[in-house]
Amino acid sequence: MKRKVFLTFFLNFVCCLAWTQITFEDRSIELGLNLSCGYTFLGNGVSISDFNNDGWDDITFTTELNSPLRFFENNNGIFEERFFNFTDAMDQTKQVNWVDIDNDGDKDLFVTSNLSGNKLFENQGNYNLIEITQSSGLPTTNLGTYGASWGDYNNDGLLDVFMCNRDGGAQNPNYLFKNEGNNTFTNVSSEAGIHSENRVSFCAVFFDFNNDGWQDIYVSNDRYDYENVLYKNNGDGSFSDVSFSSKTNIACDAMTVTVGDFNNDSWFDIYVTNSPQGNYLLLNEGDETFTDITYTSGTLFESWSWGAVWLDADNDKDLDLYVSGQYTGNDPDIRSAALYENIGNNTFIEPIDDGFNGDDEASFSNATGDFNNDGLSDIVVTNLNTPVFAWKNESTTSHNWLKIKLQGTVSNRDGIGSTIEISENSLKQYRYVLNGEGYLSQNSAVEIFGLGTSTSVDYIKVTWLSGIEEYFYNIAANQIFEIIEGSGTLNNNVSLKNNLIIHPNPVSDRLFIENNTEFENFVLFNALGQEILRKNNRDFINSIDLRSFNSGVYFIRLFNEHQQ
Repeated sequence: MKRKVFLTFFLNFVCCLAWTQITFEDRSIELGLNLSCGYTFLGNGVSISDFNNDGWDDITFTTELNSPLRFFENNNGIFEERFFNFTDAMDQTKQVNWVDIDNDGDKDLFVTSNLSGNKLFENQGNYNLIEITQSSGLPTTNLGTYGASWGDYNNDGLLDVFMCNRDGGAQNPNYLFKNEGNNTFTNVSSEAGIHSENRVSFCAVFFDFNNDGWQDIYVSNDRYDYENVLYKNNGDGSFSDVSFSSKTNIACDAMTVTVGDFNNDSWFDIYVTNSPQGNYLLLNEGDETFTDITYTSGTLFESWSWGAVWLDADNDKDLDLYVSGQYTGNDPDIRSAALYENIGNNTFIEPIDDGFNGDDEASFSNATGDFNNDGLSDIVVTNLNTPVFAWKNESTTSHNWLKIKLQGTVSNRDGIGSTIEISENSLKQYRYVLNGEGYLSQNSAVEIFGLGTSTSVDYIKVTWLSGIEEYFYNIAANQIFEIIEGSGTLNNNVSLKNNLIIHPNPVSDRLFIENNTEFENFVLFNALGQEILRKNNRDFINSIDLRSFNSGVYFIRLFNEHQQ
């Protein structure tokens, strides 16, 4: 009997009787988060990330001049300060990213500073961090960096970094550094087509604006002299500036940029915060253009705003929006913060009584996660020289939820850049897994889907950056569902990049590959992401005998001369 080897490559209206009262309360003291980040020019950042891999969202804060980073470990919903064994010799820190740069299963630490330069620390386990900035090839001089975003722009399974440098002297442009796979990075900004002049940038986000399987980059630029930039990924290691043609070239005092699919149409939309002239909500039309719907959507804000985050506050199956502002709220006519509730039809309202009592400090960064694993999205906010807010979601609701956590095997370990789609009675929702978005923030990589009154979902579909598409069926609500790449039902009707034709699939003996693009190496991986066969172009004759392989799922990658 022949063994088979499967291969894969890289007016809606919902009637709901349930009722929800959205309520957030500041529980910072009760939760163990009684601290201030200090008096820092333009504020400090915050990360919600499970830095010890125990299944609970931990929190990390950057701090003012001459103060250390603050790490808070989540112990069953209560936070305790954790002290890492490392040298924290930094001035005024801005953003912190927990990111697995080497795919070894633990998260490494990247910290930006606009005064002393950025630092990269490798996680050695047992709360030990060792600085590898110099050996990694990342800059050791001060660049004036504020935001950092991590993604895999060349789909090689390794996370790359985009640094936003807000250098008033206009000496340092933004930089894209490619992860070479041995804890080293190479500056590829010039060859990738990143603008060489300084744009006074606060932050950026990697996301796939046209759903072609390649991560694009959107950059928020401070000051009206510098329009925001959308870089389209060409799939060959380079980017094109499509800001004008996509209608995303807004000129404002752009602080944050955050993305989410608030209308559940599978196209990810953009929200940008601004000075009192008003924020921007850009609707993705699905044809590589965006439409400004800020006024009609009700999300203008009209105050000095900084951080913004998408979350389904009431678990009613659509994304709501929270915005932090710089004004203290002493003047009732000037906003300090806002929660915009999504009511459908591209429209948002501000609930009359949403809690947030005392949300009137000068705030900058915010991030979302789930403090107590109850399926309700919580928010943490950094304030200027006053204690942080820990807004615990205490909404009264009978709505159900589903949390999804990814683990890559061929793709990067944390599944950054993956698109998650769920479907329930033909109603779909979408999330995009990010690392570093918004103003100086990192949100939890565990995605929360509100399910309303539904008790299960028909399917989960994950599209990984490797090109793998897989499905998981009939998933019960109110659980954390962990997905390992390659463990689901595979979609074998994938539109392959670069005119690649592979047949037959499934295969029991010889596999044939027709490819119109020159490649240097053919690599075969098993379902655990382990390389089991490699051939270079000279040894490859458009087919390979697989009869000696065990039955199962295998992945193919073809690398060009640049190993992309």
